[in-house]
Amino acid sequence: CYDKLQGLWDHVTMDDQELGFKAGDVIEVVDATNKEWWWGRIMDSEGWFPASFVRLRVNQDEPMDEYLAHLEEAQAGEEDRASLGLLLGPGLPCKEQMRTNVINEIMSTERDYIKHLKDICEGYIKQCRKRTDMFTEEQLRTIFGNIEEIYRFQRKFLKGLEQKFNKEQPHLSEIGCCFLEHQTDFQIYSEYCNNHPNACIQLSKLMKVNKYVFFFEACRLLQKMIDISLDGFLLTPVQKICKYPLQLAELLKYTNPQHRDYKDVEAALNAMKNVARLINERKRRLENIDKIAQWQSSIEDFEGEDVLSRSSELIFSGELTKLSLPQAKSQQRMFFLFDHQMVYCKKDLLRRDMLYYKGRIDMDHMEVIDLEDGKEKDFNISVKNALKLRSLAGDEVHLLCAKKPEQKERWLRAFTDERRQVQQDRETGFTLTEVQKKQAMLNAGKSHPAGKPKAVSRPYYDFLLRQKHPSLPTALPQQQVFMLAEPKRKTSTFWHNIGRLTPFKK
Repeated sequence: CYDKLQGLWDHVTMDDQELGFKAGDVIEVVDATNKEWWWGRIMDSEGWFPASFVRLRVNQDEPMDEYLAHLEEAQAGEEDRASLGLLLGPGLPCKEQMRTNVINEIMSTERDYIKHLKDICEGYIKQCRKRTDMFTEEQLRTIFGNIEEIYRFQRKFLKGLEQKFNKEQPHLSEIGCCFLEHQTDFQIYSEYCNNHPNACIQLSKLMKVNKYVFFFEACRLLQKMIDISLDGFLLTPVQKICKYPLQLAELLKYTNPQHRDYKDVEAALNAMKNVARLINERKRRLENIDKIAQWQSSIEDFEGEDVLSRSSELIFSGELTKLSLPQAKSQQRMFFLFDHQMVYCKKDLLRRDMLYYKGRIDMDHMEVIDLEDGKEKDFNISVKNALKLRSLAGDEVHLLCAKKPEQKERWLRAFTDERRQVQQDRETGFTLTEVQKKQAMLNAGKSHPAGKPKAVSRPYYDFLLRQKHPSLPTALPQQQVFMLAEPKRKTSTFWHNIGRLTPFKK
């Protein structure tokens, strides 16, 4: 063991080989021979972590409040001021010196990051493209994603930072506007982060073959890159987009409200938190589309366009009694509410665990009406725990009745959530590509070998009747629910049950 260090930033990781920690945690360093990545220990956990995420635990890293208290106590005491000066730098008040340190840290890590990106693009991708006998263009796209696009953007971003950086007096630098100017550009990281798991899989396959191991090592040596494997380099963009909000939070902490940069830094922090949240939300949504495709393939007699042609999120599901004009015939149906549409199915009379497609409702052209218990004028019947879906054109009306009042309330909330989701997607520009939709349906098709009947297991049916599909509490801020590069989360009960369905087993 070499030393004990303290976390400077949160290190949130998806890799079980890495050591996750929060800012302020004490890390015991076991191996620091590599310049960039060190091996450390916290309690019983060990793993790799970026050296730049920690700092030495020395006196000058006492909390900010203690420094300021010390300064106040020392008001006219020159000796005390002199001793503080040794720690904080010559001639600068404490908070300004700390701001200088954070600004320098941002500039330094940004320059290092650009070098990493350049090394990947010129050291690896350029050499790989020369070897058409070893790599297809599709393989390279999978391994490196859109990292060349990120490299081009980050060079432009660094250029803007350099222009706003005050070399003589770094604490006077006004860099908040750079983040605000490029906040939509940072969304290109969404594609990279979504692809990163595929990159790891593709790379691990190639690394089982010696010629690829030797080739990648030759690329690294030729480019004079530090001793990190390619998968380590490919993780840096994922970590970088997580680090920006942390750096900006630290910068805001040491920026006086009177500073010309304060409002921009504050706005930049919120903007970058939103970027990270958006990227994470898109990642979660893309992970769900395979599950939606598999669900569709388990439904008997499914017809019409694929659910994925318009939807990418299951909002809620459960059993309701349905009446539709003009027949007004009462029917028990299973309803699945997605963004933009609601699919309803009938349970098999003999095999109650099998679902048959019966239709769908276009939610973009429907209004949801909460009905009081009693006489319903359109259907001329008495209703309880009911709500009505009516098309905006007035030519389509559906009456839906729940068994209990709380189930009805839950459905009303779900319909509100669906409209909110559609609006949010419109504002953020979230869409699925045709390639993503096709791949999901292909994957679902592979789950059903020819000749095997489709069947739905009893636990799934029981589960749907219990109506326990999880949804995020509306009162909980999203940033508390999602973290971008988070450890593997426990999968939701809904999709766990979906995964246990017989048709999805090969």
